[in-house]
Amino acid sequence: MSHLAIFSLLFIFLFNFSLATNTIYNVQNYGAKSNGQTDSSNAFLSAWKAACASTSPATIYMPRGNYLIRSAEFNGETCKSKAIIIRIDGTLLAPSDYNVIGNEGSWIKFEKANGVSIFGGTFDGQGASLWSCKTSGKNCPKGTTALAFYNSNNVVISGVTAQNSQMFHILVDGCHNVKLQGVKVSSPGNSPNTDGIHIQSSSGVSIMNSRIGTGDDCISIGPGNSNLWIEGIACGPGHGISIGSLGWESQEQGVQNVTVKTVTFTGTENGVRVKTWARPSSSFVRAVLFQHIVMANVQNPIIIDQNYCPNHESCPNQGSGVKISDVTYQDIHGTSSTEVAVKLNCSKTNPCTGITLDDVNLSYKDGRADASCVNAGGRASGFEELSHCL
Repeated sequence: MSHLAIFSLLFIFLFNFSLATNTIYNVQNYGAKSNGQTDSSNAFLSAWKAACASTSPATIYMPRGNYLIRSAEFNGETCKSKAIIIRIDGTLLAPSDYNVIGNEGSWIKFEKANGVSIFGGTFDGQGASLWSCKTSGKNCPKGTTALAFYNSNNVVISGVTAQNSQMFHILVDGCHNVKLQGVKVSSPGNSPNTDGIHIQSSSGVSIMNSRIGTGDDCISIGPGNSNLWIEGIACGPGHGISIGSLGWESQEQGVQNVTVKTVTFTGTENGVRVKTWARPSSSFVRAVLFQHIVMANVQNPIIIDQNYCPNHESCPNQGSGVKISDVTYQDIHGTSSTEVAVKLNCSKTNPCTGITLDDVNLSYKDGRADASCVNAGGRASGFEELSHCL
């Protein structure tokens, strides 16, 4: 028998063996009901507990249907299995009454869940009643994140839909090596504080080939992040892709090595934004690339705002201590809905350095858009107004 034939037989054997050793835990076998009315939280947690106890790869399966989950925390600290797949063909529903969850912070939470992969499914936060409460000016709960990962490594989130969250749709906090791909986020443009994907204190996170429409940032990048790759994103409605707000704390971790490329912004409030509080801080933003980006009727296509101070509270007449350097905007085209398409409003105490605007061409109505730069240094190419900006 040839070496190739032996290798092929060995591959088939190992593949079939892996399937045989991957036990499937169907949540319905643990009491989950697909009627959208019966609380199935304990059934999901029981399936998780069984999968965690496995010493081999395990799959938790959720068949088609609607499953009401009051709230659930999946803790992987004591898991024996280092590879748990969660395959979802149905929809998880949060309680429509926001008082049921209250201020728990997260609706579906994974903590120290290393090696977890989620494929498919819809996470519906049913946040409309809380949004109404917030816009009415009443005293309302802050709201919960729909799907949150804390202190977890080697995570895959693929083909997932997150919609109508009370607050953030997906949160990645204190994690390493997380891959989000083919994700869809959907909430109305007027839903408050409903960021699509928020990342903080994490490294090695990639977000690929995803569509995000929401009432706040499509993707928000908080303090302590490094080595992020964001590519193939359709954003709108929403507030764009933002680094920040940074610098609220005087001692705060910075953001570095971020790539955002091949993104289309449609009708958003901002395109690519860096935002820092006008307060003293040790934080920083450096080594950022925004590349191959299309703007379609965006209010602020390119913006750095280092004088963020809503209502002039807690930061009056102070300069931002956040140091911004080596930020490149390359091949950015399209239309602005405001005359000034490029706004670089940097700190008077810590001016931006190493800003590069390369092949940036943005139009407003029937002509070229304008640019405004304050306390910003670097070089520019593209429409003529840029050459007078840096």
